[in-house]
Amino acid sequence: MSSTHAQTPAQRANSRRVAFATIIGTTIEWYDFFIYATAAGLIFAELFFKPAGAQIGLLLSFASVGISFLFRPLGAFLAGHYGDKIGRRAMLVITLIMMGAATTLIGVLPTFETAGVAAPIMLLCLRILQGISAGGEWGGAVLMAVEHAPKDRRGRAGAFPQLGVPLGMLLASGVTALMTGVISPGEQFLAWGWRVPFLLSIVLIAVGFLVRRAVDESPIFEEIAAKKQQTKVPVVELFRKHWLLVILAALVFAGNNAAGYMTTGGFLQSYTTNPNGPIGFERTPVLVAVAFAAAMWFCTTLLSGYLADKIGRKRTYQIGFICQALAVFPVFMLVNTASLPMLYLAFAIFAVGLGLGYGPQAALYSELFPASVRFSGVSISYALGAILGGAFAPMIATALVQATGGTNAVALYLLAMTLVSLTAVSLLRDRSGIDLSINNQAEQEVGATIFDKRTAPPVESASAAR
Repeated sequence: MSSTHAQTPAQRANSRRVAFATIIGTTIEWYDFFIYATAAGLIFAELFFKPAGAQIGLLLSFASVGISFLFRPLGAFLAGHYGDKIGRRAMLVITLIMMGAATTLIGVLPTFETAGVAAPIMLLCLRILQGISAGGEWGGAVLMAVEHAPKDRRGRAGAFPQLGVPLGMLLASGVTALMTGVISPGEQFLAWGWRVPFLLSIVLIAVGFLVRRAVDESPIFEEIAAKKQQTKVPVVELFRKHWLLVILAALVFAGNNAAGYMTTGGFLQSYTTNPNGPIGFERTPVLVAVAFAAAMWFCTTLLSGYLADKIGRKRTYQIGFICQALAVFPVFMLVNTASLPMLYLAFAIFAVGLGLGYGPQAALYSELFPASVRFSGVSISYALGAILGGAFAPMIATALVQATGGTNAVALYLLAMTLVSLTAVSLLRDRSGIDLSINNQAEQEVGATIFDKRTAPPVESASAAR
């Protein structure tokens, strides 16, 4: 694996294939995830939780979004264990198929009106499968991207699987807007139109499967396998040696995830389209605005990958979290003007901090954890951060609005989460460009936090000693 930007034509072609495969796969995976969140914010309260009443039904609908996050660690444990033992590529294919199957089956579920209490139970079971899949998918995608990349381009390479999230949101919002505004407006969307975005997943999964099967395994894992240095129980080793690192990495993600789920988790869609609320927009204009937000988020995430290579992962994160902290109150002030142009402006402002605090994550996480437990480390940290941040953020925000009658409490909640993440990333060391191979395990084991003053001898010295 080349350590600089001077790659051979074959290496450049492989890098392009990896980038394409990671971005296509994560886009499909997160399209599936966001289709559910969008539907939960717009119509699932009525279709699956109607007997609970409008307000409680909406809380239950958002709770079903959050429940899947509780199962992300299970997906992360399983994918991390097998990803560190049998490889990154196999887990990418398995998680993609699992997510697609669950999403497609949601599209054929009966509603409460026809199946009674069995309908929400089946919905929750399929949502749990989505959570397990999402928990396992991300780690494999980012490691494929970062471990294939030259060390001076890991930031931008790692940003590609991150781009799948805003692209998935863009696709989910665009397809739903097409259904609500053109193909099945009004009552038709409630009757049958909502099913179409879920059923489309089966086509997308076929495309993703073919793309991901064509990608080479990570060179780092091939090296580990060739030397038969797979850890027997990676998760146990991870928590025995690196528990503090897992906690800090999870907290780094929590603030960004909580803020992101104001849009991706359906809260702002629900808040701005509630006919009894202060805004009262139609569904389709809001969905188009969310698609615009996703496009802005895409641009800032891509930019952050380049910044992470230029000024470091940690500094890029810190800039992003400061932007996010400064934005939370103005964003809700703009939303509450009930002006559609101001909603677009709010989303554009929000996208700056979201992208800068998300793009560097793949490179930062990959460089934090030793090669032998890296899949487990990045996957479990990501899953725990998602629980702490986004799992119940839409439900918490909805409950705060219902309790206080306004959004100031929501802004305070997001500000607190952002400051926690800013503190956590400031306690980590920037390890941009560290050798990720199994041969450099000794250096990877130490020095990842500002508390850890240990150092390891360079690989060359250790070799000479032998």
